[in-house]
Amino acid sequence: MAAASHKPLGAITAGDLAAAAPGTDAAALHAALRRALGAGDADPAAVWGELCRSLLRPDVPFAVHRMLYYGCFAGLPSPTPPAWTPDPEEAALTNVGRIMEARGRELLGDAYKDPITSFPDLHKFSNENPEAYWKMVFEDMGVEFTVEPSCIWRESDAYPGGEWLPGAELNAAANCLRAKPGRSSEDVAIVWRDERKDSEPLNFMTLEELRKKVCLVANALDALDLPKGSAIAIDMPMNVNAVVIYLATVLAGYVVVSIADSFAAPAISTRLKISEAKAIFTQDYILRDDKELPLYSRVVDAKAPMAIVIPVRGSLPIKGLRVNDLSWQDFLGRVNDTKPENYAAVDQPAYAFTNILFSSGTTGEPKAIPWTHITPLKAAADGWCHMDIRKGDVVAWPTNLGWMMGPWLVYASLLNGASMALYNGSPNSSGFAKFVQDAKVTMLGLVPSIARTWKNTDCTAGFDWSTIRCFSSSGEASSVDDYLWLMGRACYKPVIEYCGGTEIGGGFVTGSLLQPQALSAFSTPAMGCNLFILDNSGNPLPQDSVGIGELALDPVLFGSSTTLLNADHQEVYFNGMPVWNGRVLRRHGDEFERTCDGYYRAHGRADDTMNLGGIKVSSIEIERICNRVNDAILETAAIGVPPIGGGPEQLTIAIVFKDQSTQVEDLNQLKLAFNTALKKLNPLFKVSSVVVVPSLPRTASNKVMRRVLRKEFTQAAQAKKSKI
Repeated sequence: MAAASHKPLGAITAGDLAAAAPGTDAAALHAALRRALGAGDADPAAVWGELCRSLLRPDVPFAVHRMLYYGCFAGLPSPTPPAWTPDPEEAALTNVGRIMEARGRELLGDAYKDPITSFPDLHKFSNENPEAYWKMVFEDMGVEFTVEPSCIWRESDAYPGGEWLPGAELNAAANCLRAKPGRSSEDVAIVWRDERKDSEPLNFMTLEELRKKVCLVANALDALDLPKGSAIAIDMPMNVNAVVIYLATVLAGYVVVSIADSFAAPAISTRLKISEAKAIFTQDYILRDDKELPLYSRVVDAKAPMAIVIPVRGSLPIKGLRVNDLSWQDFLGRVNDTKPENYAAVDQPAYAFTNILFSSGTTGEPKAIPWTHITPLKAAADGWCHMDIRKGDVVAWPTNLGWMMGPWLVYASLLNGASMALYNGSPNSSGFAKFVQDAKVTMLGLVPSIARTWKNTDCTAGFDWSTIRCFSSSGEASSVDDYLWLMGRACYKPVIEYCGGTEIGGGFVTGSLLQPQALSAFSTPAMGCNLFILDNSGNPLPQDSVGIGELALDPVLFGSSTTLLNADHQEVYFNGMPVWNGRVLRRHGDEFERTCDGYYRAHGRADDTMNLGGIKVSSIEIERICNRVNDAILETAAIGVPPIGGGPEQLTIAIVFKDQSTQVEDLNQLKLAFNTALKKLNPLFKVSSVVVVPSLPRTASNKVMRRVLRKEFTQAAQAKKSKI
């Protein structure tokens, strides 16, 4: 945090406040500031907490929030000052706090003090005593096994990280449909609203109503006469129907293939072929601002197998279906069971596949990552521990089943006895902000680009988000100012940063409501996870030491992948990695820093995969398209460059021309051509800048060193900014 250029609180005048926020009562703000400073506590974090409680309401201009935050910590050496500090009484009410108060001495012995002080000890306990830790979590979450595991974890030659839940049988979807201890089947499972209906009442579905709809769809799936274990794709927005279909597929012993509704036909086709999907659920259109965006036609262009097509406008018939495709009504009409709203869950071994998701690899083809019945438990346990999702909470996270946060939302809410909040429309709108207010959301997740849009458009103004207990953020690097603004919308509730991966089933580094939270930083490894930062020689630095480098993981990590459908899992994640404590560490690929005050910061991808708008994509995928845009191009390199000040990576294309004397009068025209071509890969990908270079840096084995280019472009941007 570059606080040196900011005035300390004691030096801020009423005139400074008036200049920062014209039209406000600067004298009253200044008087409130003086009162906070006169409260007698010299600790900057305590002063900041008092300012958040007494002065910094959502209607106070953000310029004032920003001035006081930076002023509060001006001149301090800490690179990561806390923007939120836990209250002991509130900490004791969290899931973890409640367990620690009840069983802290049993678990930690005389070392136990209180939930806040002893949180690091519990994290250590989760790694050293997985048997006791995970039994405790499953018990509190109400997880039920049809066949109990013989133990929680054991060594196994078949798995580098050992075997979890050996001998267990269960069904993750069935666990979602059972009322948790202290909850009823009549409690709300899903709350939702359609965009442009913002003044209408909310829609609710109880757990019992959800169970009946899931059972009906499960029976209809069986009527298709597909072999159990068949892959069935879902390519549609994340609405109630999508959730019902997802749970029904898992309940009935089939495997969901997750495909994002933003994908063009070639990307859909690739995923269908890799997974060998036998059917696909989709919609005729996606409605946005009352416009019909084609979806079924993209599925047809992808030469998909049998499609079950849901009409977006309710009961209107769908025209032009292919011969073997079914309307939603005809699909449900195949059920002949006398009890269509009951279904006996297909119980399976813990490692049976439930879902195939995709993450980009460096070869251009997306990695097909299977989730098992174990993975949902990891996702839900992260929500239980780190986001403190409690029974009766309301959880919202704008996402899609095509990305891991879609299934994560299903499991993290329902397995914890919470309600899932779904908004059928764009989250970048006042309609979504009103939905958060009306649904009384308690945990709101997002990607940083959404927060930036909210901040720039002020579309959340006037809405009451006081029910929010915490935010959570994943998918891309965040900006300090954007998240300071976001916290202020909910009277300074913390942002729990969450970084993991599809192959992890959740997070490996995150935050906690029992620890101070700094902006755009992580306060702890996830429970049950050990992190290692590798030095320049590829060896792990001493744990808890300050440093920056590629991140590696202890392979004993509950819920993490053990196989890939279309790549060698061992080669992708383990070959060439260092050994720690007798185990080969697991590769992740992100570059991380551990700061001097114990926080972690992400610095983007260390390999050739980048993160654009929360979507991981291979540089090679983008380069293949850009290389064909203009005949004068010899080759390109796609680089994700972090912007100055933090935030999501921005796509820069480095170009080498066949003829070095080639003159391009307008690089913007070339940028437009790249963006047009990239829409075929994903319409969300956009080139931020184009740079002409004489050649691409390469290794001795002729591999492009994109890291070198990333460093050069980042340094150039910093130098340019310093001259302004």
